[in-house]
Amino acid sequence: MNAETPVLQVRDLVKHYSVGGGFFGRGRKQLRAVDGVSFSIGQGETLGLVGESGCGKSTVGKAVLRLVEPTSGHVSLEGEEITGLGSAALRGRRKRMQVIFQDPYSSLNPRMTAGEIVQEPLINFDIGSRAEQRDRVAMLFARVGLRPDQRANYPHEFSGGQRQRLGIARALALGPSGIIGYYQGAALDVSVQAQVINLMMDLQQEFGLSYLFVAHDLGVVEHISHRVAVMYLGKIVEIAARAALFETPRHPYTEALLAAVPVSHPRARRARTVLTGDVPSPINPPTGCRFHTRCPIAVARCRQEEPPLVVDASGHGVACHLRAATA
Repeated sequence: MNAETPVLQVRDLVKHYSVGGGFFGRGRKQLRAVDGVSFSIGQGETLGLVGESGCGKSTVGKAVLRLVEPTSGHVSLEGEEITGLGSAALRGRRKRMQVIFQDPYSSLNPRMTAGEIVQEPLINFDIGSRAEQRDRVAMLFARVGLRPDQRANYPHEFSGGQRQRLGIARALALGPSGIIGYYQGAALDVSVQAQVINLMMDLQQEFGLSYLFVAHDLGVVEHISHRVAVMYLGKIVEIAARAALFETPRHPYTEALLAAVPVSHPRARRARTVLTGDVPSPINPPTGCRFHTRCPIAVARCRQEEPPLVVDASGHGVACHLRAATA
């Protein structure tokens, strides 16, 4: 892989689910969870993926990892197309792309000790002797801020923040080039959240890791990401460098998301963009721009014609008929 090859490149990724219907599949409908998503992530870069619940961002990560099979599209890992690989060939590539699951408790086997959990990937891929594996586990525990004696503990004996660290250690065990991180910090103390995020940033610098960071918390996304992609109803509606997106958002949906973020200063005020209506069903998305049913600036064209994602020379992309002229 040369320096210009993205660690992860996703092109026109689609994931539809068949739902409903009667016998023999009659009357089944298509739930368009992900409907044509494209992005790339360079070495040592973090792309934050944000949007409301149900927008498809979690499914994007699962489809990239092939935890669910994409309906169509292309995923390249370090320059190699992996969407068409069989299970045997794909197994060898999984070492290069790992995952930190959203729930740091249910993703840990309660019957295994913490040391066994982190050692398990090394055993599965037959990497090193048992002594070498134990040494690597000890190193990883120390690196993520866990004590060596905690290797004998079970998941229920750890705090929420410690379980997050344990999940990070497991993801690092195979020495991946990229990690897909599902962040769920709502159950953690704010100071613990900050410690975990700073740990991930330190590890990124140390190991040259690339992250696809899937989260709801825009404050955390702003802190950790180099670029941010905003999803709405299965599509990316805006993608830009962190500063550009947070300081000069172009898509009305992005503006509404940022307007809902609490400000830290008690006297500070932020212009509010109040969205009306509910998120449409991904089974029957609106024609034209999918956001037009809630958009405060929509015109007739928005209801008839779907806007493409137009990317300008700076890399700021927006899918909006009225804002693309500035892109």
